[in-house]
Amino acid sequence: MRTERHLIRALIVAGILTANPAWAADGHADQKGGHSGGGAHKLHLSEKQRSRLDLEVAEAAAGSAAGTLRMPATVRFDPDRVAKVGPRLRAKVVRVTKALGTRVTQGEIVAVMDSVALGKAKARYLTAQATFETARADYRRQQELAEKQISSQAELLDARGRFREARARRDAAVEELRLYGLSRQQVQGIEAGSDRPLSRYRLTSPLAGVVQKRDLTPGQTVGPAETPIHVVDTSKVWVMLEAYERHIPVLATGQKVRFRSRALPERRFTGTIDWISRELDAQTRTLRVRAVVANTDGLLKAGMFGKATVTTRADGNVAMVPVDAVQTIKDRPMVFVPGKKAGHFRAVAVTLGQEAGKRVEVLKGLKPGDRLVVQGAFDLKAALTASGRSAAHGH
Repeated sequence: MRTERHLIRALIVAGILTANPAWAADGHADQKGGHSGGGAHKLHLSEKQRSRLDLEVAEAAAGSAAGTLRMPATVRFDPDRVAKVGPRLRAKVVRVTKALGTRVTQGEIVAVMDSVALGKAKARYLTAQATFETARADYRRQQELAEKQISSQAELLDARGRFREARARRDAAVEELRLYGLSRQQVQGIEAGSDRPLSRYRLTSPLAGVVQKRDLTPGQTVGPAETPIHVVDTSKVWVMLEAYERHIPVLATGQKVRFRSRALPERRFTGTIDWISRELDAQTRTLRVRAVVANTDGLLKAGMFGKATVTTRADGNVAMVPVDAVQTIKDRPMVFVPGKKAGHFRAVAVTLGQEAGKRVEVLKGLKPGDRLVVQGAFDLKAALTASGRSAAHGH
């Protein structure tokens, strides 16, 4: 109120207002009339008075705050697109085949290892496989002899028992090797006496991507608890948004997100919200929201900061006006619209929606395309207030 009184006094001194504003319609602020169903306060300025005020009239834009709901955001790797590669048993590094930043395909070799434990496991498999083949051949021979009544039933049962025991040991040896990461095809390819040592082990990437971490050197020994190579698929990343409590009612999965990084101010990245946390951060009182964003050219890096714009509504059929164009008059938000004659203005009551930056939605009282005062509304409010006070004193 003090600021308003100071402005009114300044306007009077400047000659824009008078102590008895005869320029107001009917000598006082008209409380009648309306616009889109709302009450209106009328005001008339002379050409000289208008020239002394910095007024700008423009059409209300169509849109919604949905397209400009902004919040801070950070880029993260999608954990489902990160492979932490390491041996499943203690091994020594023979050779690292991929350097940092190298692109790899799924199943491609990233390092060659040598493991004594694996060599022993393969040797056990070869022994079990040989025993199995011998027992199987003997069992088949006993079956043929039994059919010809050459051997006894006891000899057949004994051969069948040895066969089943050998098969169980062979299967156990195969499963041990599969626990170490070998496929059935790789197990079947194991041969005794080959040029490749039984202890040789190849680390492969389970997904296509880029080598993000390479903490391996030849001769180094690593264990099953270590994952010295990381491969990351960066074609899609997570953008983690920090939403405020006031955003909760309008946020939903499936909404579109536009992300702009501080490092790449000219680029816009688009994605979709796929997860909203069920709790607020205890310290920051913000809500974590996750969006999956396409990153086909790899420009987005994990750890980047920026701003995310969320589209919370698909429609854009409401009027969007500058926040400064809305003035509170008698506890109601109003905007000033020009009349048919030059210098005529009306303060129209409006119903506001969401704010977005320096603009606000007008849900009722104004439509997209309607003309309104977008600059200088506070000056008109001061003039209207002075007019009303003078009229009240006149009565």
